[in-house]
Amino acid sequence: MERIITFGEIMLRLAPENYYRFVQAKSFGATYGGGEANVAVSLANFGLDAAFVTKLPSHEIGQAAVNSLRQFGVDTSLIVRGGSRIGIYYLEKGASQRPSKVIYDRAGSAIASAKAADFDWEKIFEGARWFHFTGITPALGDTVAGICLDACKAARAKGITVSCDLNYRKNLWTREKAGEVMGRLMPQVDLCIANEEDAADVFGIRAKDTDPASGKLSKSGYEEVARTLTERFGFKQAAITLRESISANDNNWGALYYTGGKSHFSKTYPVHIVDRVGGGDSFGAGLIYGIIKKLEPQETVEFAVAASCLKHSIEGDFNLVPVDEVLKLVKGDGSGRVQR
Repeated sequence: MERIITFGEIMLRLAPENYYRFVQAKSFGATYGGGEANVAVSLANFGLDAAFVTKLPSHEIGQAAVNSLRQFGVDTSLIVRGGSRIGIYYLEKGASQRPSKVIYDRAGSAIASAKAADFDWEKIFEGARWFHFTGITPALGDTVAGICLDACKAARAKGITVSCDLNYRKNLWTREKAGEVMGRLMPQVDLCIANEEDAADVFGIRAKDTDPASGKLSKSGYEEVARTLTERFGFKQAAITLRESISANDNNWGALYYTGGKSHFSKTYPVHIVDRVGGGDSFGAGLIYGIIKKLEPQETVEFAVAASCLKHSIEGDFNLVPVDEVLKLVKGDGSGRVQR
């Protein structure tokens, strides 16, 4: 079975129930999630051998995070234990014209305080076919950025495919710092994944005739962004999710997959959102699955977008759908009728 390694931070997610604002909340629901952990869970649900690598405290909250991955079939045997705290993020769900809001409490977390010596990449990559990380992880600090670079170089030396989701987070670092650090990492990457704003935020590569804030997206503009990214950094492939935001509850959702010098645009789905956190991660996982399974490029992007479309209907960070559910949607069964 193909083995995929993902590396990053898994956090405790605390969220008020329903659509309560932080200032209204009397209690918070507790779940776990994080970019690369979300990808690992999706791939495990697709039946692949997915392992997540991070550093977590050895206390009960750290163990609860490990357990949240184990229950969905993710290999947690490579997780390093140590440090004193797990990162936390607070999520307030938006509605209508009020956007969702995230507040981070992750400074000094176990992974942010990790050292290069904590990770034996030679051992970690034994039997691996694929390595995935996101731009969130190097944003945690210069030492963690260095660990990411070590991992990428070790993966490339073993002939392992490397993918990265740019995932720019303005609450973690500046555009200038992101461009500097990610610019050093990108030459090690085979597949670059981005949303409709990441390339502009991190590398200043902007799509023409596009305004993501108003939901106006130009397909030809993003085709040029994908081409520019691949030419600048030598990527073998690039993919960009295309979210047309109507409101916090309703989006149009599609993507572009650029490979072999050709663009492949997916079907666009009208999505009514239950929980959008992890939507991009579920797309990345779907893309990795399609490539590993040697699907045709158009089939790959259709699978990835359908998988992430379904994620928007699921509470929490994790995309808990099997391959057959995704394929039903790809084939046109999007009615939502009761299955019995």
